[in-house]
Amino acid sequence: MTRVLVLNGPNLGRLGSREPDIYGSGTLDDLRAQLEAVASASVEIDLRQTDDEATLIGWLHEAVDTRSPVILNPAAFTHYSYALSDAAKLVTAAGLILVEVHLSNPHAREEFRHTSVISAVATGVIAGFGFDSYLLALDLIGRRLP
Repeated sequence: MTRVLVLNGPNLGRLGSREPDIYGSGTLDDLRAQLEAVASASVEIDLRQTDDEATLIGWLHEAVDTRSPVILNPAAFTHYSYALSDAAKLVTAAGLILVEVHLSNPHAREEFRHTSVISAVATGVIAGFGFDSYLLALDLIGRRLP
């Protein structure tokens, strides 16, 4: 069984109530249910959220140590966390898939959101499709598993 780490950064624990016009009305529990519903029998979804940068970095280290592919929504850390970028680079350097996802399209929003320090080290980026961004990432990971 392959465990896919679905890691979410700051403020995403407020999904469902935080700016639903941008992020939708679904909660993290709703996202978990959607991912589990489409995951193949050989994939385990391990969805986590933290507002703490160090915790998120530790989870990326765990992905390397356990050889787990990652779906990462770094949220606000996307734009400035070089420490998170370095940890994400460890994942892809280990030959693992790391898909950066965003619920909204950062390029259609404020200027400061146009820069990602994660994208350059991620395997790929999917943005702007709400929860479908995660579902597309999971589909890609499923098709690339040995």
